Amino acid sequence: FCAEQGQPLAVYAAFCALTDVLGGPWRLWPAEVRRPDGDGVARFAADDPERVGFHQWLQWLVDAQLAAAGQDRRVGLMHDVAIGADVRGADAWMWQDYLALDMRVGAPPDDFNTLGQDWGFPPFDPWQLRSARYEPFRRIVQAGMRHAGGLRFDHVMGLFRLFWIPEGEGPTAGTYVRYPWSDLLDILALESHRARAYVVGEDLGTVEDFMRNELSARAVLSYRLLWFEPSPPESYPVEALAAITTHDLPTVAGLWTGADLRSQEELGLAPNVAATTAVRDRLKAWLQADDETPPDQVAEGAYGLLAEAPSAILAATLEDALAVEERPNMPGTIDQWPNWCLPLPLSLEAIETDPRVEAVAKKLNNRGASPTTQGGQGGRTKRRARTAR
Repeated sequence: FCAEQGQPLAVYAAFCALTDVLGGPWRLWPAEVRRPDGDGVARFAADDPERVGFHQWLQWLVDAQLAAAGQDRRVGLMHDVAIGADVRGADAWMWQDYLALDMRVGAPPDDFNTLGQDWGFPPFDPWQLRSARYEPFRRIVQAGMRHAGGLRFDHVMGLFRLFWIPEGEGPTAGTYVRYPWSDLLDILALESHRARAYVVGEDLGTVEDFMRNELSARAVLSYRLLWFEPSPPESYPVEALAAITTHDLPTVAGLWTGADLRSQEELGLAPNVAATTAVRDRLKAWLQADDETPPDQVAEGAYGLLAEAPSAILAATLEDALAVEERPNMPGTIDQWPNWCLPLPLSLEAIETDPRVEAVAKKLNNRGASPTTQGGQGGRTKRRARTAR
């Protein structure tokens, strides 16, 4: 495994070992180890091979577990590639020459987050990325597709443009920076064919029309959410992943009971009440529900609607099936909300036999559309390279 992964694994393991000893952030480390090519890095690895080897071993364990979990190639595991990485982490240390370290990526104000968003990580410098012949991007995609049936590319519009915010400023001070999107999409398509994996592009938020056209030309599946679509799921496109919500948006129960709006108000996040009310009104009309309808029944009905979508992939969440009111992640918060740390209300064993979970699963399994896209099928090739289908 170490021989196959080569220098990138060795450098990553050295970073982890250095962090064990020096702590963080790496920008405060001694000058000789502040860069991956520093004289002190090789000397440290030679002096403490067991510590470095331990972190290589951990990566081997993770790789073996992913390989075992991805054996079902009918759909396979869908891995996720984030649009960026923490400035204190290994990615930023390894690729610091290609990043704009004094900038942060985020999003301008929109209907669902009126204050805008600062995601806190640095963007790739498009010129430096191109001068590196896109090696960092290629390695990210290859790693994401390893042992995967498919790859969800977070904030796929970031391949076209990213919203840069100067360090120390807020989202209102940001601006969009363009990227060499044609090259990046072609690399994504090429690696998709090599891995025989489909690609889902999270094309949510502010999306220019030509972006969706270019993604469609390469058979990148779109992302359609009931929360954002004014029409019922039966009208969604075939080449898409369809879902009710995401980790960043209200759960069905949170929206239905008003708990999510109350949480946003308590956190001072200036929620868009009108947009939330519009989604709730659509659900009422489509499900013929009223204010007294229990949240778990609303969730089951919503997934019944989703089952009518002809889209290639349908996705459900355990939070919806279990009528959880709190969303997993609240954009715009750091310490005020337990992002990614909220436990589900039941144990795994109880979830496996919970009738609400079974009801949602039955709704989706009884869908009338054709079977889910096969991860192992090759894609068509037309004017441009296309991702595997």
